[in-house]
Amino acid sequence: MTEIHHSSPAHPAAIAGITGESAATSEALVEVRGLKMHFPVTSGIVRRRVVGTVKAVDDVNFTIRRGETLGLVGESGCGKTTTGRCILQLATPTAGEILFEGKNLCGLSTKAMRPYRRKMQVIFQDPYSSLNPRMTIGQIIGEAPMVYGMTKSAGENRERVGELMQLAGLNPRLQTRYPHELSGGQRQRVGIARALSMNPSFIVCDEAVSALDVSIQAQIINLLEDLQNRLGLTYLFIAHDLAVVRHLSDRVAVMYLGKMVEVATSARLYTEPLHPYTQALLSAVPIPDPVLESKRDHVLLKGEVPSPLNPPSGCVFHPRCPKATDLCREAIPSFVEKRPGHWAACHHAE
Repeated sequence: MTEIHHSSPAHPAAIAGITGESAATSEALVEVRGLKMHFPVTSGIVRRRVVGTVKAVDDVNFTIRRGETLGLVGESGCGKTTTGRCILQLATPTAGEILFEGKNLCGLSTKAMRPYRRKMQVIFQDPYSSLNPRMTIGQIIGEAPMVYGMTKSAGENRERVGELMQLAGLNPRLQTRYPHELSGGQRQRVGIARALSMNPSFIVCDEAVSALDVSIQAQIINLLEDLQNRLGLTYLFIAHDLAVVRHLSDRVAVMYLGKMVEVATSARLYTEPLHPYTQALLSAVPIPDPVLESKRDHVLLKGEVPSPLNPPSGCVFHPRCPKATDLCREAIPSFVEKRPGHWAACHHAE
């Protein structure tokens, strides 16, 4: 398998209590403040009425510093992808602020949002469904530069596409091919080249390697890390694979049922997790050494993930938490700094 490079931990800027650094010493590229994304549930055929609300994202706060990678992890349905879509303004948040380079994107018109679309791009999870099967690879990668006037002629556009393909590790001769003629790894590289075509500063990687074979995953992770070092990119890396997130991320944020439960540097979170949910996730990651694996204490969570349509009172994790008390059932824990640069939402974390 291709070796996965390691990133060094980095501290982000302070926003809504995410680190101990002051904003003056750390430049924030993306700031999420009090983000909520609630979806109404309706009933009836003739007269539609709202019968409930799905709280997909509920009061989430974090900052991504320029040039760093923030890993966002959690179980399926916890609100990771919805958070990414809100940041990109592909979904309109119910409440909260999303600041990009200090500008609140929420409520901007289509025209006002246009300059920011060039700076914010996304790499989708499925390289099979995210590419138009009726367009050639050259057309897929070169469409946005032509639309935004970054290339002035067909020849210039082909040259630009060739450069982007080489940057993503593809042979420029594949420009005339169609997506079905490429492998899964090649298709994902096309998605990466398409994201780079606008010269972005921020990229949301939405489960960008989860649909690929393990060996191909390592190649794509190495490519993303190399591109970040060469181009100064900033990533929000959404994933459920904790091993992948550990190798690529400077900091890691953990979500559960629409809420942020822990944020810390990658090194700190994997060695000293504070929240019981994070501890359970890490205990489920196997160790390739059978001797060490046999000596580990595994945290077994009871029950199922509650429905976001009817979340529990108090701490959303208390129905499955082995440390839950009456306080957890009654009071919502504050997201506070338990240790320098290490934040958690738990009444009993120290």
